This record gives sequence, structure tokens and C-alpha cells, in this order.
Amino acid sequence: MPMAARFIDIHIIQSVPLSNLNRDDTNSVKTVQYGNTLRTRVSSQSWKRAVRGVFEDRIGQAALRTRRIGERVTRLLTEDREWPLDLAERAGAHVAAASSIKFELAKNPADPKQTVPNKVLTNAMVYVPESAVAELADLAEVHRVALQAAKDIKKPADKSVLPADEVEAVLRSRNGVINLFGRMLAEVDNAGVDGAVQVAHALTTHETDVELDYFSAVDDVTATWGDQTGSGHMGHTEFSAGTFYRYATIDLRDLAANIGENPTELRELTAAFLNAFILSLPQAKKNSTAPHTIPDLAHISVRADRPLSYAAAFESPVTASAQGGFASASRTTLADYAEAANRLLGSHGIVNAGWAGVDTKGLDGLGTRHTGFDALIDAALDSALAAQPAGDAA
Repeated sequence: MPMAARFIDIHIIQSVPLSNLNRDDTNSVKTVQYGNTLRTRVSSQSWKRAVRGVFEDRIGQAALRTRRIGERVTRLLTEDREWPLDLAERAGAHVAAASSIKFELAKNPADPKQTVPNKVLTNAMVYVPESAVAELADLAEVHRVALQAAKDIKKPADKSVLPADEVEAVLRSRNGVINLFGRMLAEVDNAGVDGAVQVAHALTTHETDVELDYFSAVDDVTATWGDQTGSGHMGHTEFSAGTFYRYATIDLRDLAANIGENPTELRELTAAFLNAFILSLPQAKKNSTAPHTIPDLAHISVRADRPLSYAAAFESPVTASAQGGFASASRTTLADYAEAANRLLGSHGIVNAGWAGVDTKGLDGLGTRHTGFDALIDAALDSALAAQPAGDAA
């Protein structure tokens, strides 16, 4: 009987040139001490957001995370349905106030001591399919007469005239994005969704230095008139460069539970995520760095036992080859560690393993070589889903 696949692990080695993919609150490059050396780091939240953007484009669905759901409804009502602005603003405020999520009113920019009627912000961010905005607008249409007679929302204690159960039913709705990445919304009963994906922070396989880039900007008027010297603006920003190890895992059982018995959707969502994880790149500072590389190596392992990160392969930082460069040594280190780790665990947990990358040979510890990323993903999914006994894929 085929072994039941539970997890799909994806491991990436990717070289990124001068960039600042993920900044902290001081605009500095994020770093981490690992193996007693400084590494450049990109947070899982940052890369996951980049993945989500590619994933949404691929599946043709989008999700919306916001505290300003009422304002989105207002915009749709005014721009697409020709509601008068004052009534649309009231409707949006009543939508935001209708659920069990606590809310507050936005401050008046001219006088922060005052609030603005009908400018409602929920205290927790809702996370809903993009289509939920239209559904909430439809609900406002049904109750338009009641909204016309209703009072404006002027304080957090004000009650909405819209039915709370219908608003919360929309807030509980899902699509493929939410089924994959999950949702935390404790304020609405049964709205939480356990995510089927876990994403690690990306870190360089080797020690890195953060570099300061000094820059100046020319004042075009001054340069044309020639009556002054010097720059119009000066500043500096931080950058780094390096070869990153990236890792994520999908729990097929959790994803199947989220979507119900739908093997076609299970495959489509999993394939879209794997593709998005390979091709995505955070967009910070993209206009001044354009660091649009692709992975040097992608390795996918289908497992029946447990997820297995290979980050420990780089606890001892990789050293550059005699000719320079960390990418080749990083790929070899990953393959060697994968072989050793799987030898320790035993081969019974591996359903399938394969890789694709710039190397053409020499990475036997990563399983079967494929000529491209699409072929690698297809082989992993063929193995993972064929190995699902009846009842485990739903």
C-alpha cells in the first residue's frame, strides 16, 4: 500500500545582490546571530507577503486584511453603485460596527481631540476574501431604507442597524488564500482558520556585513542656473548582499481539512504555493536595487513523518570558494546535510525527493534532478497526492 504523504517541504538557495529586502523600524537591514556570526535575515512575514501576492495572481483570488473594511464598502457604494457619499459613509460605518469586533472612530486630522462620524476603524484587522466587500455592499443595499433612517455612528457605543449575524457570516467566509495561509480572528466565533503553511525566516548561509550607501541628489534648478554648488539632498541607507537559505512546509492534511473533499483544489493550491515560494521576492527598495534573481536551487521533499528544515546545515557558516562566491558551496552543503539528516531519520519518512537548479550533477543527496521548477513541482505533487489513501485527502 502506498505511504501516506503528509508534508511537502521546499528548500531554496538563492543569491541576492545589493539590496535591503526587509527593514526594521530604523530602516536598517534585519540581521540575526547564527553560529556566532552575523547573517542577513528576511522575516517570514515579509517573504510570506511577497509569496501571497504571487499566489493570489496565480489562483485568481485575493484576500483583504484591513481595519478599514467600512471604508472599502463606502468606496464601492459610491464609485460602482452611485450611492450619495453621506449615505455610503453611514453604510460603511454601520457595516464595521455590526459585528462583535470592537471599533473606534478615526481622529480628525485638523483636531486630533475630535473624532469623525462614520469613519470607523475595527480594533482587530479583518481578513476576508476580496469578494466579501461586494457581499457587504449587497447587504447594505438590502437594508438601504433602514440605513437612510439610521443615525450616524458617532461613538463606539453606537449600535448598527445591520444584522450582526449576516455581517459576521461574511467575515467568516474564505477563499483559497485564507484556506492556505490561515486566519486569526478571535473576535468573531468560528472565523479562525488554521494555516496549512509554515514559513521560516530566510537567512544567509554565510557571514555578512551590512554596508552604508551614501548618496546625494542634485537640485536641477541649481544645476541649471549654476549660482550655487553642492547637492540638494544628502543621506545614507543600509544594504547587504548574500546567498540565502529559505524554507517552508505545507501540511497537506490541514489544507485538505480547510477546503473539504476537493482533490483538484488541493493540487491547485499546493502547486500555486510552491510556484509562488520559488518565484517571489520582497519588493522593498526595488526601484533603487532591482535585485530580481531566481533561486540557484529548489529542493522539494514529500514526507510522511514530519517537516524537516535544513537550516542547521548552515550553523557553521559557508566559506567562499577559492574563486569567490558562496552559492556553489551552499548548494553542496545543503545536499550533504540532507543526505546525512535523512540517513539519521531513516528513509521510511521520504515519499519523494527532487531538485532543480543551475547545477547539472553532484547533488545526489537531494533526490532526482529535474530540468525546471515546473517539472519539479509536478513530480512532487504526483507523488504526494498519489500516496494519499482514500479518506486522507479530504
